[in-house]
Amino acid sequence: MRLPRTAHTEQPWRIHAVAPDFRVEDVWSFRTPGAGPDDFPVMLAAMRADGGFARQPPAVRFLFAVRWKLGALLGWDRSEAGLGGRVGSLRGRLPDDLRDTVGAPEPDGSPFTPLYDLPGESVRELANGTGHSLMHLGWAPAAGGAGGDGEYELRMAVLVKPNGRFGSLYMALIAPFRHLVVYPALTRMWERAWREHGRVSAGGSAPGTTAGG
Repeated sequence: MRLPRTAHTEQPWRIHAVAPDFRVEDVWSFRTPGAGPDDFPVMLAAMRADGGFARQPPAVRFLFAVRWKLGALLGWDRSEAGLGGRVGSLRGRLPDDLRDTVGAPEPDGSPFTPLYDLPGESVRELANGTGHSLMHLGWAPAAGGAGGDGEYELRMAVLVKPNGRFGSLYMALIAPFRHLVVYPALTRMWERAWREHGRVSAGGSAPGTTAGG
């Protein structure tokens, strides 16, 4: 479900101090029924068990295949346009307590590089010829209930620093694809991951089993 930008900016996440010059492009929520305040690591584990960030539904894979093809033809994804080339990684901005929260990037096929991981938020970054982007995953009281029922949900925010006018135009052009195809597909996949893996882990046993096996 799409949320207003304030659903991200009003949360006490560390990313605000790390990337104050990035604009919040999109905020999306993913329902995790029965989740509590400490279940963010459970949700991330459920997503990894379901294929991680590299696994995408067919429609999303097609869109990204087209995007990578265009990037190859137009030079958007050359190494000199990425992290350590055109822009530096935000790791250089991190305070000491955040810098050591991730190790070497996992070979999961994702184009994003982990920036930092905390019990309530996880950030990955990507840079190319169109801009410098962050994918922020955070854990917050469920939208609409203000946490009154005790349930929490996953929120994803996309933060960007476009590469000039071209980068801003690019983000505007792909907005319909993000909102109508990519995010709804991620919603189906990640919410299913919670139902099939995360909720079982958070609850302690799978349907039809006992805690003793």
